[in-house]
Amino acid sequence: MTRPPMLRTVAIAAVALVLGACSNAELAREEAPPAPTTSPEQAEQRLAAVAVERAAIEARYADRETACYDKFFVNRCLDEAREVRRAALVTQRAIEIEASLYLRRLKVEERDRAIAEADAAYAAEEARLAANPPPAKNPAGAAAPPPRTRSGESRVVRSEQRARETAANAGKDAAERAANVAAYEERRRKSEERQKEVARRVAEREAKAAQRAAEEARRTGGNGAAPTN
Repeated sequence: MTRPPMLRTVAIAAVALVLGACSNAELAREEAPPAPTTSPEQAEQRLAAVAVERAAIEARYADRETACYDKFFVNRCLDEAREVRRAALVTQRAIEIEASLYLRRLKVEERDRAIAEADAAYAAEEARLAANPPPAKNPAGAAAPPPRTRSGESRVVRSEQRARETAANAGKDAAERAANVAAYEERRRKSEERQKEVARRVAEREAKAAQRAAEEARRTGGNGAAPTN
């Protein structure tokens, strides 16, 4: 008489193990570190792909969450779906950071190279003028031309410019972090609402199951009573 429930329990446990193995395999696959970016074109492509993949991750999570409502271990299924989503988003964030840092490093290198070329050209021009000074063209008493900017002064100007750019980037990063925090809070609020909805559905399902069991017990008790003369 106890074999069918035991077989059902064994089958449910086997399905749970298979699902857990699938989830673990997916987590291992999505948590692999990103390969280094090697070109600006690849960096731009990766940033665009991250945006697409994030939308796909959210869509897959919504499908898994809906499918969990019909499974026996609802809470376990939801926890696994959330963990898969979290790991996938972490992977995409790592790709985004690596590609963004690559592009920023390229911009800094290009700016430094342009500054170095300008300094070299300025130094060459100074050396040429020192070796071959031009004849004086201003008459006596005329206002002297403004002095040339020295190399040390140009470095000060560049340092101030880099400080302004650093401050601007810091403000931009702070705004991006604030937006990310707001988006996270919104996702957390929706997740809590979905969890409450899941709990409500589970409670309703359990209440209905208990009611059906009580009705079945009443019917069985009524039919199985011994007849009286």
